Amino acid sequence: MKKNEMQISVELTLSPLQDDFKAPIQKFIKALRKSGFRVIENPLSTQVYGEYDKIMEFLTEEIKEAFASSEHVLLTMKIVKSNLSDYAADF
Repeated sequence: MKKNEMQISVELTLSPLQDDFKAPIQKFIKALRKSGFRVIENPLSTQVYGEYDKIMEFLTEEIKEAFASSEHVLLTMKIVKSNLSDYAADF
């Protein structure tokens, strides 16, 4: 990792507000999987880990695509300044 690279953890939840909600979610997750970033999925959200500039550039395009392909869609995003992909509870 280069000294000036800022690492982040991003949690994303895409919620198309339509009857056929599965297809847009699956398309979004498949794009995340192909991104080359560390991606961890669970039933409620998807987490992406890596370098800030690269992730944000990638997400800008993918979010725009997801919004363009659905009439009504909600995206919830949390960003933490730190790569927490190896987090394990110690309690």
